[in-house]
Amino acid sequence: MTLLRSLAFNIWLIGVTLAYSLRWGPFPRERPVVVAMARRWARMVLLGLRRICGIDWVLIGAEHLPTSGAALIAPMHQSAFDTVVWLLLVPQCVFVLKRELTRVPLFGALLLRSGMIPVDRSAGAPAMRELIRRATTDAIEGRQIVIFPEGTRVAPGAHVKLQPGIAALATRTGLPVIPVVTDSGLFWGRRSFHKRSGTIRIAVQPALPAGLPREALMARLTQAFADGYAALQAEHPVDNSVNGASSDLR
Repeated sequence: MTLLRSLAFNIWLIGVTLAYSLRWGPFPRERPVVVAMARRWARMVLLGLRRICGIDWVLIGAEHLPTSGAALIAPMHQSAFDTVVWLLLVPQCVFVLKRELTRVPLFGALLLRSGMIPVDRSAGAPAMRELIRRATTDAIEGRQIVIFPEGTRVAPGAHVKLQPGIAALATRTGLPVIPVVTDSGLFWGRRSFHKRSGTIRIAVQPALPAGLPREALMARLTQAFADGYAALQAEHPVDNSVNGASSDLR
């Protein structure tokens, strides 16, 4: 049954993505229009995930997320789910993503027109300068920048050294860093075809203070990930009011 549901969801995901890409991809659109379309796409993807695979999600610590204005958000990255849900969690999401995604026919054009920040990870210092330039502009314009400090999808419970891009962005934009932990990889694995039913938890931690030195920021972010994930594993009770707030985003 899990195999059939996973297959059905993959067909749903490809179909929804292709439908939106064909409808909007070939034609120039204003950024707000493309962003609104991306949010509708995300709702459709997560609706399919819930109805086909039985995977729901809950937001914990919503009070730590901005409802408007610039923000620098640093989530754990365990699953492709993480690259979808943030389109619904903040009003003007800007992902920092690998440049290869922008080369996907039609869909890549939508990523660029929606203002996402592609990074060529093999380009070194020039790529970092371009990332900082783009992110600084987005911060000035009041958008919420989502960057995955682990740099790639990481299995639940595994630990990797965080990438320095988050510290560079924090220094240049002057924004506090908001750590976010998740257990999404338990249900939608990073390299797994199978999807396991259950409830993904997204736990937003209090923001780290702005202006921290680089080493201190990286150390505190690493600790926030470790402590936050340990709390999830301990199955702390979920506030029903927060659960209801996340449901409104679907």
